[in-house]
Amino acid sequence: MQNRIPDTTTDTLSKVPQVTLLFWIIKIAATTLGETGGDAVSMSMNLGYLVGTGIFGVIFLVAVAAQIKAKGFHPFLYWGTIIATTTVGTTLADFADRSLGIGYPGGSTLLFALLMASLFTWYRTLGSVSVDTVNTPKAELFYWVTIMFSQTLGTALGDWTAGTGGLGYSGGAVVFSGLLALVVAAYYWTKLSRTGLFWAAFILTRPLGAVVGDYLDKPLNAGGLALSRYTASAALLAFIVGCILIFKQKPATTAH
Repeated sequence: MQNRIPDTTTDTLSKVPQVTLLFWIIKIAATTLGETGGDAVSMSMNLGYLVGTGIFGVIFLVAVAAQIKAKGFHPFLYWGTIIATTTVGTTLADFADRSLGIGYPGGSTLLFALLMASLFTWYRTLGSVSVDTVNTPKAELFYWVTIMFSQTLGTALGDWTAGTGGLGYSGGAVVFSGLLALVVAAYYWTKLSRTGLFWAAFILTRPLGAVVGDYLDKPLNAGGLALSRYTASAALLAFIVGCILIFKQKPATTAH
């Protein structure tokens, strides 16, 4: 039997989407949904951070397993897994910051260390942390673990900035929007690593979503709009579904 010759029309297709403006719009909406959805379960349902983390942790593991098992790019599965990472990130960060008593600085430091360890291990194992190389089950596993840590870190950073940092939700949104603008400027006008800029943007969209989510559902006397967490979550979910249905996303091409 002859060795199979790779078919570049199929072998280069990834199970992750192309990184376009639509990708970032849905990502920010998903991270905001992670905040409102996570708070709805842990706070509004009074289940607590530990139980909430357990529930979303199981959903995260099931979603990642389905994503890795899938034979191609499926937008609803991919974004469902992203939402799973951001909801478990919300409850896990709140558990670390509040229930463990290490506070926002301690929680953010711990989560940053875990994120860097994940990226370092991924790089040492496979030689690259670029999303262009996410074309094997091992790379996908590193990809999703790294994303989960980045989502959790982003939640802690958002809460730290808006709360202890004293900037409030609107101030926090301005800060993280400004940092994202700097990443965009670096992408277009510098030769900095595209992989590094991607992960910087990916991390920064999470605290932006966290402060926006808190702004939507926190009480008026705390600087929020006091919207129902259920209503806000439903509206965000409808927006994400609408984006997926209206705008066709293409899978990214991967490097061999």
